[in-house]
Amino acid sequence: MESDKKSSVSDVGAWAMNVISSVGIIMANKQLMSASGYAFSFATTLTGFHFAVTALVGLVSNATGYSASKYVPLWELLWFSIVANMSITGMNLSLMLNSVGFYQISKLSMIPVVCVMEWILHNKHYSREVKISVVVVVIGVGVCTVTDVKVNAKGFICACVAVVSTSLQQISIGSLQKKYSIGSFELLSKTAPIQSISLLVLGPFIDYFLNGKFITNYKLSSGVIFFILLSCSLAVFCNVSQYLCIGRFSAVSFQVLGHMKTVCVLTLGWLLFDSELTFKNISGMIVAVVGMIIYSWAVEIEKQANAKTMSNVKNSLTEEEIRLLKDGIEKTPVKDIELGESKE
Repeated sequence: MESDKKSSVSDVGAWAMNVISSVGIIMANKQLMSASGYAFSFATTLTGFHFAVTALVGLVSNATGYSASKYVPLWELLWFSIVANMSITGMNLSLMLNSVGFYQISKLSMIPVVCVMEWILHNKHYSREVKISVVVVVIGVGVCTVTDVKVNAKGFICACVAVVSTSLQQISIGSLQKKYSIGSFELLSKTAPIQSISLLVLGPFIDYFLNGKFITNYKLSSGVIFFILLSCSLAVFCNVSQYLCIGRFSAVSFQVLGHMKTVCVLTLGWLLFDSELTFKNISGMIVAVVGMIIYSWAVEIEKQANAKTMSNVKNSLTEEEIRLLKDGIEKTPVKDIELGESKE
C-alpha cells in the first residue's frame, strides 16, 4: 500500500510539473512572440533552442553521474527525431495555413487518432466508459476553443501530417521506454541533441517560409534574451515531464488530461492578458473538466477490473499447477537409488 501511495504521489507530481511548465511556457512564448510583446516570430528555431538547452542539461547530468546512459539503436533515435520534428513543423504550418478553429479541431482529433493507432500497433482496447469520457472531453474543449472553421487543401494536408506524427511520437515515447527499459530523462537526453541540431539547421528556413523573415535580421534586446532563456528553462521541465507522463500513463491519458492545460491557458489568458472569456468558453471548460473526471474514474474502474481478472487467472493457474504437480508425484515411479529398481 505504501508503494502504491508513493507511486500515486509521483504520478501527480509528474502531471503537475507538465501542466505548470506547459502553461508557463505558453505564457512566456505569448509575451515573446506576440505583436504586442517582442514579436519574436521564429517558433521552429525557438524550439531548436529548447532542445539545445535540454541536451546540455542531459549532457551535464550524464557527466556528473546523476543519470546513466543506456543503449538505444541509433536508427530508432533518428526515426523518432524525424517523427518529432515533423510534428513540430506540421503544427506550425497548420497554424499558419488554417484558421484557429480548424487548428483546434485538428488538435482535438489526436485523441481518437491515438486510440486507433494504439489499437492497430498494440492491439489495445478501451472500455465503453473510457470512450464516452473521451467524447465528453472533446466536446467540452471544442465548445470553449473552436471558433471560425476555414480550411484549404495545403492546410488540411499539413494538419493531417501534424496529427499523425504527433500521435505516433507520443506512442513511441512509451514504447521505447518499455522496449529498452530506459528512463524518461535518459531517453530525452539521447533524442534532444539530434532534434536540436536538425531544428537549428532547418528552423530558420522553415520560419522564413512561415513569416518571410530571417532570424539574423531580428534585433535582440535584454528583454528578448530574458524571455528566450525563460522559455528554454521551462521547456526542459516541459520535455522531461512529457516523457515522464507518457512513461507512466498511456498516450491517450496524456492527451485527455492534457486538455486541462487548455482550460488553464484560457483562464490565465483572461487573468493576465485581458483575453475575452465568454459564457461559451466557461460552459465548454466545465464540460471538459467533467469529462476529465469521468475519464479518471473510468480508467480507475478499468484498472481494478483488469487487476481482478489477472488475480483470478493467477489463482486458477496456481491451482492447476498444484493439481498437475500432485498427479505427477502420484504417477511417477519411485526409483531405488542404490539398486536402480523402480517401486510402484
